[in-house]
Amino acid sequence: MILPEWTISDLKQKFESGELTARQAADLYLSRIEAVDKNGPHINSIIELNADALEIASALDAERERGKVRGALHGIPVLLKDNIDTHDKMQTTAGSLALEGNYAGQDAFIVKQLRKAGAVILGKTNLSEWANFRGKNSVSGWSSRGGLTRNPYALDRSACGSSSGSGAAVAANLAVAAVGTETDGSIICPAQTNGIVGIKPTLGLLSRSGIIPIAHSQDTPGPMARTVADAALLLGAMTGVDAGDSATRPSKKRALSNYSKQLDLDGLNGARIGVARNMAGTNPRALKILENCIDVMKHLGAIVIDPADVKNFDRFAETEREVLYYEYKAGLNAYLKSLGAEARVHSMEDVIKFNEENSDLVLPYFGHERMTTALEKGSLKDKKYKDALKRNLRLSRKEGIDATVKKYKLDAIVVPSGGPAWMIDLANGDAPNWDMESTSPAAVAGYPHITVPAGYMFGLPVGLSFFSTAWQEPTLIRLAYAFEQATQYRRQPRFLPTANLTV
Repeated sequence: MILPEWTISDLKQKFESGELTARQAADLYLSRIEAVDKNGPHINSIIELNADALEIASALDAERERGKVRGALHGIPVLLKDNIDTHDKMQTTAGSLALEGNYAGQDAFIVKQLRKAGAVILGKTNLSEWANFRGKNSVSGWSSRGGLTRNPYALDRSACGSSSGSGAAVAANLAVAAVGTETDGSIICPAQTNGIVGIKPTLGLLSRSGIIPIAHSQDTPGPMARTVADAALLLGAMTGVDAGDSATRPSKKRALSNYSKQLDLDGLNGARIGVARNMAGTNPRALKILENCIDVMKHLGAIVIDPADVKNFDRFAETEREVLYYEYKAGLNAYLKSLGAEARVHSMEDVIKFNEENSDLVLPYFGHERMTTALEKGSLKDKKYKDALKRNLRLSRKEGIDATVKKYKLDAIVVPSGGPAWMIDLANGDAPNWDMESTSPAAVAGYPHITVPAGYMFGLPVGLSFFSTAWQEPTLIRLAYAFEQATQYRRQPRFLPTANLTV
């Protein structure tokens, strides 16, 4: 089914002119999901549809007729990753059969914000099971409940993860935008691998309450869209101080409910951009794309400092894992304990037991070593945990990103977001052939990070990353928008069976 790649602005104009209603738009996207995701190329990015989507859209149409428009997202079809609670007929399972039948007692805070803004939640997207923190040799985009999500640019290639379904669905035009979550790379990687825009916000800009956790020191939801403008609008709609998530308190004076004022075509003029050469890797094709991006930014008036290396970017991998294990045990146990009596599992130990008892369905390709390792950890009062967290924040913030930004007086640091999507390999797990790093420094620091389409390798998308210090979303959106509008690199996926390696 052919459907234009409408932006939020496009649909807003159609709704206002009467050319289209929210219900008609929702129906078109649901038909597209049926044709493309389930019956056609079989992207398999949607794990569950919202049975009430059309009725919700009709109610929003009625509000518009009465002169009530909730906001920029009024009537806009949006998808949510299936680790985000919704108080409706949809389940929240993190892709795990262990949580099948889990109907949340209330919406996650960001879902409340989206509904308040008028978004039509079409459904939930598939993901790497438990947000890709289950087994060491995991297959991104595979979950025991949802199966395997494929990359719409080449169906034998990975959609990355863990927000695999959100990235693939937006790229395949199954909704205007989607919400993903990230602990380290789970928004940025699937966004860049599927040729779209992804924003990993500052920790605390968006609430995490009602989201199945990995690590409270790094977890955050974030928008995924085909344009910077749409991602910015979705981001603004989800902001707000949440009494259920203390990390959002500092956002009261930092967050914007509308980032549209940052959409400046001249946004790179005079901006100081640092190139993190030590994070860029050695792939000649990726480096050529980076050089092209640098040339574009210079042409647009940016002052490029090259190199502007980020120190210590590769010195906290081991302690990052240590922190994640400790926080995963504490956070997941707290979430599972809060579930009703009808839930199958109420602890991480219950999940492990369920997995083992249903190994043919849950563990056919890879194990749950990360869960078993986390289970062995102590409490968050342990000195080992506290020391690891302190070290991570020091190396990634003060002696990492902050030091680089301060030394070169930068507005942002840029680096290739990653390489092209790798071949899906259920037998051996993920095998990205990249020697570059883009996600961990900002993820560990809790700092903002945006990826924007930057080119192609063998027809497979790659992105350019912009990141900086805390609360710099307005600046990063301004820079990314100017770059995006000047280059217009993104092109629609063609659902090819395999990548064209002769190009």
